[in-house]
Amino acid sequence: MTMTTYASPDFTGSAQTISVWAPNAERSVHLVADGVRSLMRSGDDGWWHSREPLAVGSEYAFSVDGGDLRPDPRSLLQPEGVHGPSQVVDLGEYEWSDAEWQGHHTRAGGNGLEGAVFYELHIGTFTEEGTFEAAAARLDHLVDLGVTHVEILPVNAVPGRWNWGYDGVNWYATSSAYGGPQAFQAFVDACHAKGLAVCLDVVYNHLGPNGNYLPVFMPIYNEARQSPWGTAINLDGPNSDEVRRFIIENALMWFERFHVDAFRLDAVHALVDESAVHILEEIVANLEAAAERLGRRVVVVAESDRNDPATVTPRRREPVTGEIAVADGGSSGLGLTGQWADDIHHALHVLLTGETQGYYEDFADPEALAKVFTTPFFHDGTYSSFRGRRHGRPVDPAQTPGWRYVASLQTHDQVGNRASGDRLSHLLSVGRLACGAALLLSSPYTPMLFMGEEYGARTPWQFFTDHDDPEIAAATSRGRAEEFAAHGWGDEVPDPQEESTFTNSTLDWSELDDTEGESALLLDWYRTLIRLRRDEQALAADDLGTKRVERRGKGSSSVVVVHRGDLRVVVNLSDEPVTEAGEVVAAWHTVDVREGRDGSGSSVVIPTDSVVLLR
Repeated sequence: MTMTTYASPDFTGSAQTISVWAPNAERSVHLVADGVRSLMRSGDDGWWHSREPLAVGSEYAFSVDGGDLRPDPRSLLQPEGVHGPSQVVDLGEYEWSDAEWQGHHTRAGGNGLEGAVFYELHIGTFTEEGTFEAAAARLDHLVDLGVTHVEILPVNAVPGRWNWGYDGVNWYATSSAYGGPQAFQAFVDACHAKGLAVCLDVVYNHLGPNGNYLPVFMPIYNEARQSPWGTAINLDGPNSDEVRRFIIENALMWFERFHVDAFRLDAVHALVDESAVHILEEIVANLEAAAERLGRRVVVVAESDRNDPATVTPRRREPVTGEIAVADGGSSGLGLTGQWADDIHHALHVLLTGETQGYYEDFADPEALAKVFTTPFFHDGTYSSFRGRRHGRPVDPAQTPGWRYVASLQTHDQVGNRASGDRLSHLLSVGRLACGAALLLSSPYTPMLFMGEEYGARTPWQFFTDHDDPEIAAATSRGRAEEFAAHGWGDEVPDPQEESTFTNSTLDWSELDDTEGESALLLDWYRTLIRLRRDEQALAADDLGTKRVERRGKGSSSVVVVHRGDLRVVVNLSDEPVTEAGEVVAAWHTVDVREGRDGSGSSVVIPTDSVVLLR
């Protein structure tokens, strides 16, 4: 069977014909541009076209069957917000300087994920200004840190002045609050100039509740399918071909017109699709075809709750001119480059904090840490008490390298979905933060840091929204409070609609002004570990099933020794110092190295909440 090959919509030129897919229109679609109303020309398959092109900068909206004016579903810019008119933008106007850039790859023939270190950030809270331009001014910090990929939370238009990005309703529009589409192009260009790849978080599993006008135009939902957000996106119902095209061409636009190198697809387990060719496979196939055509690389990483290695199992393909083909018969996967592996986060979090409530309960198992350093899924067909059923499928270590799985200590979800948005730096000593960093960055997986983690940022990162619909705003505030009140944390939950919830979540870069303080020490430790991960073969190795983890003691008061080739990572979380023998490769600053008197080598005294790498 075959999949259609798509291309990014043009969106270039000083004057552009405006087209809209509106099969829901029964009689007419009118275009209102710069105050002038005109009837659009009806085309094939529910498409409508403007009779005259519009100049760049023109503001326009549509009226379907005489209804209220609504923005373009493929709008690139909403200067007055998600309820206002769209604006014509020329995506070919920006002059790129990254002609030599082909994407991050550290090995010959690599696909851009091997050897990578991700850094997740939210443009609106990464700097006080909250813009692409301000974020670009901080790129030297990331280069110095040693990361390879800047992973950005969604940048599409959302209701209000601030939002995490997951309430997007204009998938093609770049947030004007961040600077708009050309500012995003300039940001990506600046990243490439610094040797940084850009990974964009995109959301195709749902639309936000405020300002979603797509149902006016198209059958965006499939009433026969349900997702965690209600009625599911129409991926396999009547008229779903154009909905799928709407999604695929969006990904192609970010790749081709914005030069994005990688994608993180939000909650792919919520994409309800029973088609023979899953939408994920079709997205990846089209992106890979575009990458081959342009001489670039592309990385696609999924957030998935399924613990299913098929997500990253390569597709079986047969090249067909003009089409992307999947071989009939035989076993094949979806072909994504990688996926998030939350089980690794959960095991590390329980080890470091001792928290075991909710979905952390299973990871109190003393064998959890050892297992996730061997395979990314703790639940690989085993019983999950949180779910009340068996969950997952085993990963074949002979077929799947560790770099396909993205591991973390903190993410926007794991921090922001806590009652008060508290980071690990609010829960742990700086020494224990250093221990966590060593475990993550010595693992066989692709590590990802959350902005500020590298210096133990003291600012929280909370759940914030700015809905302008009073009912939605009230429901959001009430729902957040009720969710955590059930756990006894009701008094700790900041109102997501309060401006202070957003401003309190902004990184405070002045925390790095004290070059002798704990923040500076932790930052230097992260730099050291990332450098060693690149330079030490034992830490660069990504083969699964061969790592050995010793654990002395119980719970979060134990000594953990991770064997990585000829290296040992010794983490002392116990209440007493421990002594180990070996050559010190790197050590957290509290470790005491003692040389043997007879030249027999050194011994290392590791105090509590401290870590050393030994050869």
